[in-house]
Amino acid sequence: MDAGTLVLVHLVQPKEKYWGILLALGPAGVTLRGLELDLFDDWARQQRPGAEGELGVSTLFVPLHRVEKVFEDARVGSVTSYAERFYEIVGCDARASLGIQTPAAGAPVSSRPN
Repeated sequence: MDAGTLVLVHLVQPKEKYWGILLALGPAGVTLRGLELDLFDDWARQQRPGAEGELGVSTLFVPLHRVEKVFEDARVGSVTSYAERFYEIVGCDARASLGIQTPAAGAPVSSRPN
């Protein structure tokens, strides 16, 4: 998986699930800009124009020994991806709300100041 891919990351010890944009994947671990999956719907609703935001995303590094699985956030049959769910709720691409600038081809992904 490449940097800039929207992903779901399942962790162990303790069990946690995160959704967000992959910043880096290497032998040491995974760097992700996102939030706990349980908070996704509430966070997405707060991204609508005029809504008050109480939840935010963060940049997280997880050592590889805690990573159980990494999935690309993609539609599976009739089940929509989280990015599609975000678009249905907010009406824009999730990457903008994650504070990530979409890079030009070949350029590294970077955080935008909030």
